[in-house]
Amino acid sequence: MITLSSDFGTPYPAAMKGVILQRTDARLVDVAHDFPRQDVRTAAFWLREVLPYFPPATHLVVVDPGVGTDRNALVVRAGDHALVGPDNGVLLPAARRLAGDGGELETALIDEREIGPVEPTTPADSTADSSERASTTRSTTFHGRDVFAPAAAAVHDAEVDSLGSLECLESGTWAVDLELPAAELEGGRAIGEVLVVDGFGNVITNVPGSSLDGRDRILANGRSVPVGATFAAVPAGERLATVGSHGYVELDVNRGRGDDAFGLEPGDRVVLEPTEDDSD
Repeated sequence: MITLSSDFGTPYPAAMKGVILQRTDARLVDVAHDFPRQDVRTAAFWLREVLPYFPPATHLVVVDPGVGTDRNALVVRAGDHALVGPDNGVLLPAARRLAGDGGELETALIDEREIGPVEPTTPADSTADSSERASTTRSTTFHGRDVFAPAAAAVHDAEVDSLGSLECLESGTWAVDLELPAAELEGGRAIGEVLVVDGFGNVITNVPGSSLDGRDRILANGRSVPVGATFAAVPAGERLATVGSHGYVELDVNRGRGDDAFGLEPGDRVVLEPTEDDSD
């Protein structure tokens, strides 16, 4: 199985799938192609939360603001999984989660010279104007198709235990690390930040859900809001704090957008405190 994730939207992922299917009969599964454009941290968060639910697989990830530069292309082995993508940190939070506590990550750099050309299965008419003919030169703006897709196919077919046998891989490690920030917990007070805002407008913080244990209300950036186990714990249109499926505190609105109601976006500071009644 090969999963595919990117910030491409459409139709670019189709070209990656076509290249993969030229080289392997792997089952292809889309994770998401609507990550915020060039937002490495948001993609890294969601991949960390989603990929552990897959059986062993090769995970192709392309959120690549540095495409065409001297940034490396990377393969990371994490337990029974392998991740393929740019060396910009996007792979590492998910890889650490997949490797498990105490698990080690094995990394290799993709040697683009050993990938081989990526070509359409039906060559363009040789009589066509040069601007209309497909080029076999590797694109400087679409490494998802020309580097990562063929590398993912090779990694899938080699299987994780035999990655060292691939000529397109050479020993090396990542240059860019990415660790999602942790909240500061001080007694009943938590100082954190917004990690991401999902498509519903739910504000996902990095504050552990346990911070809400035993609370009926909290102060969120000075605003008193109820704590609920479900969105429907408050009337439609009302704010609440809850614990999301990822285990972090969310600031939400039942049937509305928490980001608008709380005036928050990714990276913003969030302070959660007990109300006066709970401060003892």
